[in-house]
Amino acid sequence: MSTLLDIGQKPYNHYGSYLKKKYNGQRVYKVIVDGNFTCPNRDGSKGYGGCSYCNVDSFTPESARKLPTIREQVEEGIKRAREGYRADKFIIYFQPNTNTYAPAHFLKAMYDEALAVCPEDTIGLSVGTRPDCIDFEKVALLESYCDRYDVDLEMGMESIYDETLNRINRGCSHDELQKALKLVENSPLEICVHTIFGFPWESHEMMLRYADEINKHPQIKFVKLHHLHIVEGSIMGVQYKREPFHVFSIDEYCDFLAEFIPLLRPDIVIQRLFGLADQDLLIAPNWGMKKSAIQTYIDKALERKEAIQGSKYIG
Repeated sequence: MSTLLDIGQKPYNHYGSYLKKKYNGQRVYKVIVDGNFTCPNRDGSKGYGGCSYCNVDSFTPESARKLPTIREQVEEGIKRAREGYRADKFIIYFQPNTNTYAPAHFLKAMYDEALAVCPEDTIGLSVGTRPDCIDFEKVALLESYCDRYDVDLEMGMESIYDETLNRINRGCSHDELQKALKLVENSPLEICVHTIFGFPWESHEMMLRYADEINKHPQIKFVKLHHLHIVEGSIMGVQYKREPFHVFSIDEYCDFLAEFIPLLRPDIVIQRLFGLADQDLLIAPNWGMKKSAIQTYIDKALERKEAIQGSKYIG
């Protein structure tokens, strides 16, 4: 990907294109499942309140939340994906909160229930979690599905700097991510890390160094890149209202990505380039566009700047 692009080719290793090629043109859709989990920096085991950028509306006590069963969520998600997106195959995605924060036998029962709903068309399992909630037993559990499914373990890196992780009340150090990555070094699991760009105390150069940190781990197959957004009901939202700080404009974010993506290892697949927040909760930055328009705007900016993934990567 270090040469000029063919017509229609994205300048980065695009997740949708990756799935389309892998599954012979079939439409693959992620079905989001809420397993009613919490996080260790919410329930007191590591802290309270959660990460400072999170919307505390999502901290509603689990006992008070009324969710459909796992089966009902998967059935509804598949139905919606078939009707709205003409999806052919499905990845079951345990996304909200920390989806390995429970005993392994409990996790197995939950994953099994979700995967059993539509076995003929389910091709993957994706599990979002924190690096401090991964251990040998849970890795072994996830690996036990790898003979039947593509299994994606998504861990929140957020920042590579402990100062930032402390300031956002993450309750998890960068060293804990290193240990989790070591645990899956030779694993058949497909590893994804999630980053957030734009913490106001991190300089441009500091953020660009995320690429070096990601690149040095060959077990990282996927990344999700997000810009920081400030939402109602979060600690950071209160801080921003009291004393506003800089957040990315869309053009500034495009400029940053145009520097970052060429530094990224060319084999890494980019699952996401930006984050989204509910418009009713979003304080800043409000780019005034829907998801598809933002995606197109960023893609065109990267193409115009010839910001080709891996073109400045030094292995």
